[in-house]
Amino acid sequence: MGYKIVVVGATGNVGLEMLNILAERQFPVDEIAVLASRRSLGTEVSFGDETLKTQDLDTFDFTGWDIALFAIGSDATKTYAPRAAKAGCVVIDNSSLYRYDPDVPLVVPEVNPEAVEGYAKKNIIANPNCSTAQMVVALKPLHDRATIRRVVVSTYQSVSGAGKEGMDELWDQTKAVYNPTDEVAPKKFQKQIAFNVIPHIDVFMEDGSTKEEWKMVAETKKIVDPSIRVTATCVRVPVFVGHAEAINIETEDFLDEDEARDILRESPGIMVIDKREDGGYVTPVECVGDFATFISRIRQDGTIENGLNLWCVSDNLRKGAALNAVQIAETLGSRVLQKG
Repeated sequence: MGYKIVVVGATGNVGLEMLNILAERQFPVDEIAVLASRRSLGTEVSFGDETLKTQDLDTFDFTGWDIALFAIGSDATKTYAPRAAKAGCVVIDNSSLYRYDPDVPLVVPEVNPEAVEGYAKKNIIANPNCSTAQMVVALKPLHDRATIRRVVVSTYQSVSGAGKEGMDELWDQTKAVYNPTDEVAPKKFQKQIAFNVIPHIDVFMEDGSTKEEWKMVAETKKIVDPSIRVTATCVRVPVFVGHAEAINIETEDFLDEDEARDILRESPGIMVIDKREDGGYVTPVECVGDFATFISRIRQDGTIENGLNLWCVSDNLRKGAALNAVQIAETLGSRVLQKG
């Protein structure tokens, strides 16, 4: 006996990826419903060999459904997630709405799978920010061994993190560079994204940080350990899919780079590609479509007593969003619901 699954926001980048991953990982689905807003009503989407038509989110009855994977913005989630949860359907939410709610577990299954058991307070589980998800997968096994004190991270985040509009803007602006009569002014981003980098993701906060940077701090503390100090600089780069991060780690106990490499090689969800030669590392283009979080450039930081540097790359539509949501569903199934 499998699960009755709902994918909310099934026509968006993340929703489509959720459907792909459910099929690829052969999640035990008895029945599946795909929901979208009324303007996308009747749009056809693929689920394995099946073609499904979207239903109206506004009128859908969640009663009798087991799990709903939400891939819509916070405003719509605020309306529909409580409705699904009240009907007895467990919501796994990809928006930022519930991430910092103390009654809602924030889960990365390789890091804190036991946290799913706290879902019952609101019948909701939160999926972390894409840049946080891949980073904590790398941090957790090192923290378990040597206790991380401080993390300094700079991100290089692809435009798919801003949705289809972000991808379209990069594409249109790139073409316009070669055809000067077709100037494309920034709309989704604050400045030109083609052939440029923008040190600004989400809104600015009072202390000068952006909301994206604040998210990485708050979520790392909630998922891994509240005592870890984190400082982040988040940058949008002209890459379509795949986030990269340069991570500097300071630990309480000394951790040799060779031991760190061995620990990461044995850790769930991680693929270490770390050769000290031309091309002996992974870039965003190479990680697209893969489930793993890739770690490269592992090396000692000699400027502090116990320091490591590493390079972390992952498909943000997968581990940063859709894959992690499906993994949460798998974890919830195996630890709590026990169907399939």
